Amino acid sequence: MSLSPPSSDDWVALTDEPLDVQAAADWVAVPDCGAVVVFSGLVRDHAEGTTGVTHIDYEAWEEQVLPRLGDLAAEARRRWPDIGRIVLWHREGRVQLSESSVVVAVSTPHRGAAFEACEWGIDTLKATVPIWKKEFWAGGSEWARGSQHITDVPRADAGERTS
Repeated sequence: MSLSPPSSDDWVALTDEPLDVQAAADWVAVPDCGAVVVFSGLVRDHAEGTTGVTHIDYEAWEEQVLPRLGDLAAEARRRWPDIGRIVLWHREGRVQLSESSVVVAVSTPHRGAAFEACEWGIDTLKATVPIWKKEFWAGGSEWARGSQHITDVPRADAGERTS
């Protein structure tokens, strides 16, 4: 993967190249963090109501993806101020079975916050970043049935506990 690490502690990317999950895990690991949690979303051989999926094509609204990923990283840091580093990567174009289409990786001093931030990161990415998928199988294809309207990254209320 030719993605180049950024100079900041947030690495957001949209690419048509395979995602290197181990590179994400290695990059988020920093000396002051004792926990790294990585989520990798893989293309599977079935979808809602369909079997035999062969691949997925992802289409992205490129002008909006990186700014929204950046907003997501900033909000994650607001909610979990101890985040060391965060990775938010997504593929576009064709992704084959068992390949990773999305990676979220987070490092924090302790595991609880890392798990919470990573789960929030993937859930929020799916709801707020304009990337759509078209699933292909023998004899057909269809835009994913579980699609939803894209929303803004939710901001924590001032009094809401975030970590």
